[in-house]
Amino acid sequence: MIAYLAELGKLHFTKEEMEQMASEMTSIIEIMDTVKEIDIQYDAYADNKNVYLNDLREDIKEDSFPTEKILQNAVNDENCFVVPKVVE
Repeated sequence: MIAYLAELGKLHFTKEEMEQMASEMTSIIEIMDTVKEIDIQYDAYADNKNVYLNDLREDIKEDSFPTEKILQNAVNDENCFVVPKVVE
């Protein structure tokens, strides 16, 4: 798994560095497992005490751009944009 992640990140490690990295990743995962055990309860009032609903702007419906105008420079004509793949 470490070799796969290193390849994705275009990183080059020696065998000793890979073993050290595996040890460090194991330590990090153990810490994450202990954090998962913490009991956290969500309190909507306490967590959002700085949000004031009276200060929000009024939601006004407006016309949107016509689809034809938005897609006039698009390569694909099937009502969508084609973007390059960025994740494996």
